[in-house]
Amino acid sequence: MINRHLLEERERQTLAPWGMKSADTRGRVFPDTEADYRTVYQKDRDRIVHTTAFRRLAYKTQVFVYHEGDHYRNRLTHTVEVAQLGRTLARALGANEDLTEAICLAHDLGHPPFGHTGEHILNALMAEHGGFDHQLQTMRIIEQLEQRYPDFPGLNLSYEVREGVVKHDTDYDETNAEGYEPHMAGTLECQLANIADELAWNTSDLDDGLYAGILELVDLAEQPLWRRVMESLDEEPLPQRLDTMLRSRVIRRLVGIEVNDAIHHTAGQLRSHHIGSVEELRAVGHNLAGFSPELSEANAIQKRYLFENFYRSYRVMRMAAKAERILTSLFEAYIQEPRQLPPPTLGKTKLADASIYRVVCDYLAGMTDRFAIQEYRRLFDPEERV
Repeated sequence: MINRHLLEERERQTLAPWGMKSADTRGRVFPDTEADYRTVYQKDRDRIVHTTAFRRLAYKTQVFVYHEGDHYRNRLTHTVEVAQLGRTLARALGANEDLTEAICLAHDLGHPPFGHTGEHILNALMAEHGGFDHQLQTMRIIEQLEQRYPDFPGLNLSYEVREGVVKHDTDYDETNAEGYEPHMAGTLECQLANIADELAWNTSDLDDGLYAGILELVDLAEQPLWRRVMESLDEEPLPQRLDTMLRSRVIRRLVGIEVNDAIHHTAGQLRSHHIGSVEELRAVGHNLAGFSPELSEANAIQKRYLFENFYRSYRVMRMAAKAERILTSLFEAYIQEPRQLPPPTLGKTKLADASIYRVVCDYLAGMTDRFAIQEYRRLFDPEERV
């Protein structure tokens, strides 16, 4: 039988000095019984996967709303891709794969409907009531909103997973690590989750933009990262036709280039800083995991290109305008007449520390794109059944 103690011993024997061992966890907030055949991080991962918030990611926007097509990424498929990339990076660098995976699977639980557009809208609506940030919302979910255990609120995850969530740091995230030693760097597993997230949306959004026919090959041919990928495939930067096979080859090669660069650059950083333990890694105070300067610059150029030509394309902007109307109208309707809320949700306003604004915000943030659209119809279309 391979029990938890044997799994912990295997970690001590196989992980690098900077890899976080599950037996060394700082533990959970509330007393909890650990599993016989899973490490603390494996148990955390499983708790995350079985949440309602995780399942709802299947109908939350990555870039395209669900009804645009079945072949585009959604927030759940993005999360799965991030977890897969995170495990690859962790395995290559001797970090804890289970901890990395748990952080990756949890990192977007707090995302509202309609992607980053939804986040900006909720933040504006809540400007005078504490604002809205999807990372802070993720922490609310795992610490309070998911009610699954009689002895404690939330999921009671380990310190290292919670720290990985609050220190999740990419171009689209604002880190607020108060209560989690903000002057210290996160574990390597936390840092690798950052890279995996950036790598996933940088490559998958390019793939979705190409599949949608929004991105022009003549423009892509001028991008340094695109030219590097096409040269490595022995293809012209401006192919006569980008069919499904060539598009798949391009994305696979791009992922490979990014993963290999991140592994080699991070390994070099660990060596140059003479990291010999988790404590020494934390004491650096900033992330060591990342891409080389050359690839970072190429990624930055591609991000700017995607921002201007994909995220702000007319199809995406039209849906963003719809999302603003939907969420704003729902928010105002619930605030003006809270009794339109479902009874269990309305009941939360009776809690000592709850305001109607935060309760409504939590309700909206938990909605899928599909449910938000349906709720909008139920509230504003007289012929729609309530």
